Amino acid sequence: MRLEKTGIKSSAKLLKEFENAPQPINPQKLIFKGVGNRDVYNISAPFLDDGELVIAGRVEPRNSEHSEVYFFVNRDGKWIPKEGAPKFQLQDPFVTRIGGDLVFGGVEIFPHPTFKSSLWWRTLFYKGKNIADLEKFAKGPEGMKDIRVIELKDGSIGVLTRPQGEKGGLGKIGFIRIPTLDDLNPENLEKATLLEGQFTDEEWGGANELHLLSNGLIGVLGHIASKDEQGNRHYYPMVFVLDPDTMKFSDMELIATRSHFLKGAAKRPDLVNVVFSGGLIRKGDGTADLYVGTSDAEAQKITIADPFVKYEK
Repeated sequence: MRLEKTGIKSSAKLLKEFENAPQPINPQKLIFKGVGNRDVYNISAPFLDDGELVIAGRVEPRNSEHSEVYFFVNRDGKWIPKEGAPKFQLQDPFVTRIGGDLVFGGVEIFPHPTFKSSLWWRTLFYKGKNIADLEKFAKGPEGMKDIRVIELKDGSIGVLTRPQGEKGGLGKIGFIRIPTLDDLNPENLEKATLLEGQFTDEEWGGANELHLLSNGLIGVLGHIASKDEQGNRHYYPMVFVLDPDTMKFSDMELIATRSHFLKGAAKRPDLVNVVFSGGLIRKGDGTADLYVGTSDAEAQKITIADPFVKYEK
C-alpha cells in the first residue's frame, strides 16, 4: 500500500472520519492491587519477561505527579507488583526489544533549572536481558518526552522524537535513524527530521509504541491532543505508518475515543477526555488489543480492528 499524505488534519477532522471506521468493542478495566490507594495508569501493553506476561504501569497518588513505575504480573485476574522487580522514579513507561535485549524507558521529572517552582523532564532508557537486569544506558534531550526506538530490518535503530518550542511548537514528531543504541544521545536526537504536516499549531502529539511491520515499515501508535477554551485537555489514540527509507508517512487515523471505554475516575476535571496510548497487541486475526491510560487515573484495554494490516498487503 502506498503511503499517501493528504495534508494536516485536526483532531476534529480525524474524529469526523473515525465515525465511519470500525468501532472498538469490549472495553475492560484492568484491576491493580498492592500499591496502596494510588492510581495505576499509562501502562505498557503486556510483554514477556522470563516467560511470564508483565505490564509496566505508572503508579501515582491522585493529587500528585510524582510517580513510580512498577512491573505487574497477573494473579487470578488482578495485576499485582512482580516480586523482587525494580521500581523506577519515572512516568509513562514503554518497552521494546532490540538485539535480544529488553529496552525500557520512561520520563524523569526534576526541578526546572531556571523557572522556580516549575518542573522539567527528560526521557531515560534502560536495557538488560530481563527486568531484573535493567541498567540505564541513555537519556534524551532535556524537555523531550515521547521518544521511542525500534530495531529495523537491517539492524539499525529507528527513533521517533517529540521536540517542542522553536522546532516543534507544542509538540511534533521527528524521525532519525541511528546505527546502534550506542548512538542514542541528546545530540543525535536533536538532529531528527520533523515529519512535516501532521499537527496544526494549536494541537500536539507524540509516539507511544512502534511496531515493525512485515514489509519493514514502522507502524506508529501515538496520540494527538488539544486544549479547549475552558482549558480541558483532549487526548486521542492515533496511528500512522512511516517508511524509514523514504521518510514518507501515511495520514493519521484515530482508533478510539474516551467514550468507547468504561466510565471512571479522573485525576482532575480537565483530564476527563484523556486517552493515553500505552501499547498494542496484534492478534493475527485482523484485530488488536489496545492498552491505554484513561483520564490520568485508570488503565483499560479494548479490542480494535488491527490498524496496520492494510499496510502489509
